[in-house]
Amino acid sequence: MRAISQDTLGGPEVLTEVELPRPVPGPSQVLVRVHAAALNPTDYGHRAKGMFLGEPPFVLGWDVSGVVESVGLGVTLYKPGDEVFGMLPYPFGAGAFAEYVTGPARAFAHKPAALDHVAAAAIPLAGLTAWQALVDTADVQAGQRVLIHAAAGGVGHLAVQIAKARGAYVIGTATAGKHEYLRGIGADELIDYREVDFAEAVRDVDVVLDALGGEYSTRSLRTLRKGGLLVTIKPRAQENLAAEAQALGVRAEALLVEADHAGMTALADLVTRGELRPTIAATFPLAEAAKAHALGETGRTVGKLVLVVRP
Repeated sequence: MRAISQDTLGGPEVLTEVELPRPVPGPSQVLVRVHAAALNPTDYGHRAKGMFLGEPPFVLGWDVSGVVESVGLGVTLYKPGDEVFGMLPYPFGAGAFAEYVTGPARAFAHKPAALDHVAAAAIPLAGLTAWQALVDTADVQAGQRVLIHAAAGGVGHLAVQIAKARGAYVIGTATAGKHEYLRGIGADELIDYREVDFAEAVRDVDVVLDALGGEYSTRSLRTLRKGGLLVTIKPRAQENLAAEAQALGVRAEALLVEADHAGMTALADLVTRGELRPTIAATFPLAEAAKAHALGETGRTVGKLVLVVRP
């Protein structure tokens, strides 16, 4: 099968197309014929620094949408021919940038009929991150005030829609040029972080979803009401964050996304109800993965970049 691999760490140019053996599903696994695979910022970090995966060679990618080719021993959820989408177990299950992948059956869910494979591939990692932060961790309720940083990004634009589906009042940070787009997907209030200090402009927030880390995490604590919660998806960004939060009478949690059949099913239900729709910034054929990485690393895209494996 064709796959995108790398032999060294570095920039997008280290990504090359290779031929690898087609994997075989083990017990409780499915073999998926990949139609589309989305990029996430974690792909760029792993490509350049190894991070959780260590030294190459390795095949990156966690977001998958495709068709079940075969199933391993004990799998009852799917049959060959089923359309599925999901996130390969993060961080050690990478391998989506290929024509076939294997993964735990319960890392996937049935693809919503309302989405093609490109749109479906854009949801899993970013959507699960937003869902696990806002729903599983924060239990966002109707009427609560939710601040979402980098609201037009991969996680952010899905988080805005998930929070709105829960009935929250959503405040987003983004550059001014992205405000009209964000209002279109449901944001109630927007802050241009280049012109306004969000930590002074926003108060009495119930939940902050922090996709940036660093000083954004610590400054965001000041926006929370007493007892409010900050969830950062940069778990290594602030070692002292919980202590600083406690001193202010608020809470802080650091989240690392997990593969999750129930979460994927919940996201699929939101899609079916018309409450969640990913934005596709651009698509690239599998062979042009390096170009997709280069664009993604500019940090200027809205929504998600997707590799089309099978047009």
